[in-house]
Amino acid sequence: MARLQSLAAAATAAAVAATAAIVLSSLLYNRKCRRLAARVRELEASLATAAEKAAAERRGRVRAQQSLRRALSEQEPRSDEARPAKAPASYPMAPIENGTPRQPLVVPLARATLAFDPVRVPAEALEGLASYSHCWVLYVFHLNTDLDKMWKDPARSKLKAKVRVPRLKGGKMGVLATRSPHRPNPIGLSVAKVEAVDGHAILLSGVDLVDGTPVLDIKPYLPYSDSVKGAAIPNWLEVDAALAVKSIHFTEHFISALSSCWLHVQKQSLYASADEFQDLIKEVLSWDIRSVSQRIRPHQVNMGSKANDYNGNETDKDRCDEPGSSITYHLHLEGIDVSYRIDEDANIIVENAALLPGAANQNRHSCLTWRDKLGIL
Repeated sequence: MARLQSLAAAATAAAVAATAAIVLSSLLYNRKCRRLAARVRELEASLATAAEKAAAERRGRVRAQQSLRRALSEQEPRSDEARPAKAPASYPMAPIENGTPRQPLVVPLARATLAFDPVRVPAEALEGLASYSHCWVLYVFHLNTDLDKMWKDPARSKLKAKVRVPRLKGGKMGVLATRSPHRPNPIGLSVAKVEAVDGHAILLSGVDLVDGTPVLDIKPYLPYSDSVKGAAIPNWLEVDAALAVKSIHFTEHFISALSSCWLHVQKQSLYASADEFQDLIKEVLSWDIRSVSQRIRPHQVNMGSKANDYNGNETDKDRCDEPGSSITYHLHLEGIDVSYRIDEDANIIVENAALLPGAANQNRHSCLTWRDKLGIL
């Protein structure tokens, strides 16, 4: 009997010891789990901070590069350096002039003047072009912020194989399966309507190019060879109105401000009236021209350039003033800064218009230049 009691006591002691060991092990495990969870949260927070810092640094570099380009473009040559303006040595055609929709022919009112360098391309080279309704425009995405690195040191350019696509709401696709301007070779191709030809200049419409775009070449559009019947596109491109906005409203303040601005730019504009220019704004804004990153997480950039329709890289012409739903975007067209907001339901409110610096002093082709060729635009 005493032996049995001794064995029972030993078993009880062993059970207690085992239970204590399990409890202690569980406590240690839970403590370790809490420490690991805390460490994971710290690492996630650190990663998020680093990502935000990197994004902020990139936006800062982009804005600094844009400011430098604007400053260089606005510099007046010294008297001993004064000479007639002409296209860069690398391009036979001078910069194109216009505001920028997302894709060609989406905005029929988007006009541009393409000017040839008369030293390199005689006016006779344009003979016969006016007989075509449309032409192809081959050009360079010159506002890509990585352009210099890509050309001077391609090994360090780190081309992104996949980019974010607006229609996929942030989803990625292979860069060569998109119209992204950030390509292995930053060359663009757009089709435009030929409105008129005059000397060394062509008036185009339905264009989607940034003001100042260097053009490499133009070719006539041939329907019998350039239009492919039954051409297939991916399903994600067939979504109707994927980027369409719900409504566009112009405030009374905007209409009044536009009237004041128009007095200063009408002689340099490709549009015959403030009302026609307002129609252009409506056409441009009828599609959400913000980049994917702007729609997901608004930040400080400018609207109006094609350079960032894809992959979240900030566009050259857009700026927003405030975070949150009250954010104000700026669209630069024809020397006018157009301010607007867009709510969560894709309703746009156009609020203000202001002259951009130097807008009234630009020497450019205007509506008056083409009046004799087209009548009243």
